[in-house]
Amino acid sequence: MSTIAHPGVPLSGTVPSPFAGADICGLAGFVLPIGAARSVFEDDVWVFTQVIGIPAYVSKCARRLDFSGITNERWKTVAKEYIAAQMAPGHEAVRTLPYANRTVRVVNSLYAELLELVRWLNWLTAQGVTELGKVTEHHCTSFAQYRATHRPNGKKTHDRPSVRRAVELTIIGLARYGELFTTDRYHPGLRPFPGQATSKPSGNANKTPPVADPTFQPLLGAALYLVQTLAPHLLRELDAKRRYVAHRASLPAARIDRGELEAVIRRHVEERRPFDRNVNWAKAKKWISKDDPLGKVNLYALAAEAHRREISPSTLESVRDVLEEAVEAVGIEEPFCRRADMVERADGPGEAPWSEPLSERGLRALTGVVKTASHVVIVALSGMRQSELREMNVGCRVPPIEAGPGLKRYKLASRVVKGKPLGGVPDEWVVIWEAYQAAEVAEQLLGPGAEIGDPLLTSPLDSDRFTLFRQWVNGAAGQALGLAPVPEGQLTTRMLRRTLALEIAYRPGGLLAAKVQLKHLSVVTTEGYAARPGGAQAKFLAEVNAEEAERNKDLVLAEYRRYQQGEMPAGPGARDLISFFASVDGKLARAAAEDPTVVGSDQEVRALLAEIAGVLHLGVANYCWFIDPSKALCLKLAGTPNATKPLAGMCDSARCPQATHHPCHRPVWAESVRTKQVFIGSIGRNHKTEKARLQADLDRDVNVLASIDAAAA
Repeated sequence: MSTIAHPGVPLSGTVPSPFAGADICGLAGFVLPIGAARSVFEDDVWVFTQVIGIPAYVSKCARRLDFSGITNERWKTVAKEYIAAQMAPGHEAVRTLPYANRTVRVVNSLYAELLELVRWLNWLTAQGVTELGKVTEHHCTSFAQYRATHRPNGKKTHDRPSVRRAVELTIIGLARYGELFTTDRYHPGLRPFPGQATSKPSGNANKTPPVADPTFQPLLGAALYLVQTLAPHLLRELDAKRRYVAHRASLPAARIDRGELEAVIRRHVEERRPFDRNVNWAKAKKWISKDDPLGKVNLYALAAEAHRREISPSTLESVRDVLEEAVEAVGIEEPFCRRADMVERADGPGEAPWSEPLSERGLRALTGVVKTASHVVIVALSGMRQSELREMNVGCRVPPIEAGPGLKRYKLASRVVKGKPLGGVPDEWVVIWEAYQAAEVAEQLLGPGAEIGDPLLTSPLDSDRFTLFRQWVNGAAGQALGLAPVPEGQLTTRMLRRTLALEIAYRPGGLLAAKVQLKHLSVVTTEGYAARPGGAQAKFLAEVNAEEAERNKDLVLAEYRRYQQGEMPAGPGARDLISFFASVDGKLARAAAEDPTVVGSDQEVRALLAEIAGVLHLGVANYCWFIDPSKALCLKLAGTPNATKPLAGMCDSARCPQATHHPCHRPVWAESVRTKQVFIGSIGRNHKTEKARLQADLDRDVNVLASIDAAAA
């Protein structure tokens, strides 16, 4: 068994804890309002609900650390000392520990670890272990295996490596803080899970999958449709509901005259207007039977039309016959979204009502769906994390800035929480109009009572909300509006952020676009990037660079396979590219001759193509193989021969010796030919010089188009 030295002191049970009597919030550096109750070390429940600056994404239950569930009293103190030490790594009793954390742990992560710690200590008690000194490596591995395959309620489930890892880290943590504990600790020779790292190595590839295109396109399309098309109608309906509720509250409780009530009933019949459906029969059940045909009529709405608050039982009986006949004639309908305006369908020509008639519950559900849509648009188009989304408040829309003639820059304000001190750091995200509009809709959906500074989100954008959104889109309401169904599958805000990273990397000039987008996300580069390098922005940029490199390898491999099939590239740089592909053929042939079992798999070919893939830059109408900067025509034209990257805006791929054209570029050149032909045809006879210049450009485009066709043939 591996050992780790823990000299410590004898655990007599009389040694006071280094945290005895400590104010926990003061220990962690948390700020509380004046007069707020403060938890001390000896309390079995530490409460942080009133801590100023605690991130909005931390759930209410995670703001309470509850040690009362630990049955062994000595171990309860061990757990408190362990958690307190991680909240105060600078404490004099903690900073001398060789294996202690050096950074403050956030409350929600400590809450999750405390849950595992309580389970671990109580499991030991159930196994008959009464002292931590008697814990063996077998106990550690057995509990980790049990937790990985069982839910907290004991129900068996599939193996969960993430849970196993969380348990291992908790058990290892008690060993690493052993010298600090005053009531019990592991045996000095116990080192749980030898060889296991205590933290995730940095630099690992992002394992969060992106949202697949067949899911992302209908998801974002539906969200944008709801924000841009349905939201204005929904907001008007919600405003009408608020006015109606206020009107009802102001009505007198005086008795309704029978004649007035009958007049209201007759108007319904004359206007062929259905009566409102009763949405809460329980309020009237004391004096009207549930089986009564009038029990389905909203009598409060009927009374409001007669400018009274309610209808008495005697008055109802006096008009029963008239009302029953009227109900039979015009029917009963849900009270909201009647006679809905027509809107354009999402799938093309044609119109449909923006909503079917809805009950009050249905209106609330639709409001929730549109709220989710607005939040999805913000995340998908800005790349915000869940924590940053939750920090958005009413008033987060920064006034647009004029960025040029007819151009505006839109910003959303929030706070960066990850890796920042408690309370986060204020920041701004430059976004496109659609995300800015979504934030406006999200604010409006909170109602007129929302004030500047109120949270924009009242609940996290979690899997439940994604599921409800998908169900609405795929249901009758969404399909009636022509929305494309959203396929089943996992959806998270992390996946949306990951998708944005890939979308940037897979576009021409992806690296430059990534830098611009990162500046937008965190106001970096010209707005402070040099002063705050690294962190989440650098990781995001590294992800984009990695995806761009993989994209380039895939493109070069695809062109190599076309070369093998006889489809050659075109353009001034085609000869050099064909020579390179021929050299790869030679290397593969020599490898196969030396070892006949070697097969030229995609992986091997990608390795041979990696060198040239590293210099590939995508243009709109060509590929640029930036092998020798001295040959780059764009750098010569710009007078910057020492530049390390091509200047895409000055590219003339018909003349540059490092540019190639491929079948994927043919539509661009064909469209250019068509456009110039139309434009030249519209030029008058007096503009011969201009016509000649454009004709030369057209001839060049036609030649490029012909060379692409010839090479592909």
